[in-house]
Amino acid sequence: MGTIFTTLDLVVFFVAVIGVMTLGLVAGRREDTAEDFFLAGRKIPWWGVAGSIYGSNVSANHMVGMMGVGFGVGFAQSHFELGAIAGLMLLCYGFLPVYRKLKVATLSEYLGRRYDDRSRGAYAVIMVIIMAVVQMAPALYIGGRSICVLVGGDAVEPIVDETTAKTTLEVNDMYYASFVIALAVIAASYTIFGGLTAVIWTDVIQSMLLLAAGILVAVLTFNQLGGWGAMIELDRAELTQKMHLYLPSTHGQLPWTGVLTGLMVMHFFYWGTNQFIVQRALAARSDHEARLGIVAAGYLKLLIPFFAIGTGVAAFYLFKQRMPERTIDSDTAFTELVKLVVQPGFGIVGLISAGLIGAILSSIDSMMNSAATIVTYDLYQRYINPQASERRMILVGRLSIAIFITLAALLAIFMLDPNSKEHFFLKIANYQNYFTPGLLVAFFLGIFWRRSTANAAFLSIVSGVFFSWLLESSYNRYHADHPGVSAYFGTELNFLHRVGGVVVLCTVVHVVVSLLTKADPEKARLTWTDLGGHDPRALGRLMFQLAVLLGVFAILGYAIYGDLITPAWAAAIGAGSTFGMFQVAVAKSVAAARSHDSVESTSASWQLFLRDDRFWAGLLCSLAVFMMYYYC
Repeated sequence: MGTIFTTLDLVVFFVAVIGVMTLGLVAGRREDTAEDFFLAGRKIPWWGVAGSIYGSNVSANHMVGMMGVGFGVGFAQSHFELGAIAGLMLLCYGFLPVYRKLKVATLSEYLGRRYDDRSRGAYAVIMVIIMAVVQMAPALYIGGRSICVLVGGDAVEPIVDETTAKTTLEVNDMYYASFVIALAVIAASYTIFGGLTAVIWTDVIQSMLLLAAGILVAVLTFNQLGGWGAMIELDRAELTQKMHLYLPSTHGQLPWTGVLTGLMVMHFFYWGTNQFIVQRALAARSDHEARLGIVAAGYLKLLIPFFAIGTGVAAFYLFKQRMPERTIDSDTAFTELVKLVVQPGFGIVGLISAGLIGAILSSIDSMMNSAATIVTYDLYQRYINPQASERRMILVGRLSIAIFITLAALLAIFMLDPNSKEHFFLKIANYQNYFTPGLLVAFFLGIFWRRSTANAAFLSIVSGVFFSWLLESSYNRYHADHPGVSAYFGTELNFLHRVGGVVVLCTVVHVVVSLLTKADPEKARLTWTDLGGHDPRALGRLMFQLAVLLGVFAILGYAIYGDLITPAWAAAIGAGSTFGMFQVAVAKSVAAARSHDSVESTSASWQLFLRDDRFWAGLLCSLAVFMMYYYC
């Protein structure tokens, strides 16, 4: 196993992995109905929702991929976490009330009820492709590759570049395939037999392992450099300056214009319309606990820029100091860092390895269960056997899981290169978002616009895939004829810019077709205002408040650019404005409660404030806004 693993490390590792598997099998041993198997009986508490959302999202893609992009590109990768807070808020207060009111099991079911079976089927097919091919296979790839590098020994071979005289590690294909198969078998075992209950409880434990491992590696790394502040000073002294949050609009990977447009669109899709994320909130035992779980998951997300991305930046400087003769691939930065900063013999390597494996399993098990849920409800029950019994639906779900994990493992072994030099995380984000812009438009306008029609939804979903190809190929072919455009957006269209442009085109298609076709009055009632019992004018007031807040953000950004204000002051003003907008809404609710229940004491009023999930949501959003300005 290599010199980095001691007997104690192996004991810690196997106890953690076997313990998590056992927990999953025990937790899911009584799945008697389809709702039990796929939605955990809708009885999950808020902390289970939070842990499962976090564990499902933060897989090895984050532990390894995020650190890899931080290592190779810099702190700008934090936009994938900071912008996620906006997506969580859209889910929490926009989409989720509609989903839970209708008691849907899958999000494609909502599209079917709001529009028709064409949109429902299109969503089902696209999401199964994304989960089983675009996400599960790469998760197994990054897991197998990372374990090989961490284990060392015969699993990797040192290769010397004759030109630079630097050494790189090449992964052994047989070891890589063996680890991929092992990960697939472990994840499938408790997911097949335990259903969503097993997935959620194992995700909670795996999230704790992930946090412990990530924070431990971060602390050990920053200690090597003298702390976070010392790293900031080192970054300022270097020409690379990796701690900049905003990169030029022509940047090939994370342009600032893309992270504030296309990336935000990706966040809205991922958090608001992604089955394997939203399914955890659908399983909550109440609306309040679902919202509280989403908000709590947001606080955990804000840790990632520090223990993953910032640590990746620190790794860049540490490797430069300690291993100048080595060439480190971005996707191996995490495992190489562990080998550099962790002293063997105390079980720490075993704990970190368990956290890494837990991160991989928590993502794969969630995608397997959610893909099986879609196949069972939206394809099998809908088109093949509408009268299927509970046991037959559970059987179909289990068979689907077995097929998906087998397919993903084969793709990871035979189609993905374990010695790739590309930024894995950004590559996956690029591929999956060829399919998603039209879906987001169909959901967003369906929930917030009564005039939206079935034909418009289906055409926007299909055209999204076509526009993604058309916009990218057209730009890359003809940009040379428009030097002013390429000077601003680069010589190749970045996928973040592509996503932003495609959403605009899909929205135009959706609105035009909706206005040219007749809306179904019954289906038009399945919206945020009608299902939530809101005054239609409330949506207009909310949009106005958001527009004002965005205007404040833009002014602050311009003031920083013109050196009219420091980033720290802009961060404070932006955070205060954000927190204030939420608290105005909370104050109105508290005032109404005091009037209705005759609450008079100040302490009782504060208790009402603190019990309102919007108080904590406002604090969460203000923290994210503060970071977006402070690290300009």
